[in-house]
Amino acid sequence: MTDYSISDLTPEEVERYDRQLRIPNFCLEGQKKLKNAKVVVAGVGGLGCPVSIYLTAAGIGKIKIIDKEKVELSNLNRQILHWDKDIGKYKVDSALEKLRQLNPNVKIEGEIVEINEKNVFELIKDVDVVVDGMDNFKTRFLLNKACVKLEKPFIHAAVYGFEGELMTILPRKGPCLQCLIPEEPPEIKPFPVFGATPAVMACLQAMETVKLIINLGELVVGRLLIFDGLNMQFKNVEVKKRLECPVCGNK
Repeated sequence: MTDYSISDLTPEEVERYDRQLRIPNFCLEGQKKLKNAKVVVAGVGGLGCPVSIYLTAAGIGKIKIIDKEKVELSNLNRQILHWDKDIGKYKVDSALEKLRQLNPNVKIEGEIVEINEKNVFELIKDVDVVVDGMDNFKTRFLLNKACVKLEKPFIHAAVYGFEGELMTILPRKGPCLQCLIPEEPPEIKPFPVFGATPAVMACLQAMETVKLIINLGELVVGRLLIFDGLNMQFKNVEVKKRLECPVCGNK
């Protein structure tokens, strides 16, 4: 994590964040850490939209959103930063418009680009946390590999229908995404998803990100949190670091 140069909160910021500042052990120092944090949200779709909203509302100092796609009508059941009027716009532009209105204290920038092997390290090298808002495992594997190499925390989530999963990857402190999923799974496109499912998982991602930055509570490290929306159940599955993992293993 960054060696924070903590800047003071303005009276307006203290009032804006009043309710979370009342949480035990959150306090002003925690809010100052959020103000000095830099987060990448990779993808501004079903996961990336709500996680960007809640990180912006929480007062993360700098957020960079990355996406290459334009808004389509079929996105609107779940990608809540994009509205009917935004169809045909780049998702990054659509999201920036609303997020900047939500909290002018947060510096929000966007990159209209496809994340690939050539640019992934450059895109995340100067941030504290990378949040997974992707819809495919090819890009997730790229981000996981880059985060492990650069020792950046990676907050993974994925959804399918009424189901979701979450795992926080802390390089050198726990298993990575490829320990959980050794081989890139086949992609199903378009895949089914109920709109509220990514909202549930994105809210959990936002919580993990904030907890990580201010060092509060227990993170989902070394385990996979699985959400079953049809039966309204959560369960944890242990995930162990694999010595033969090509990304974080010893071989």
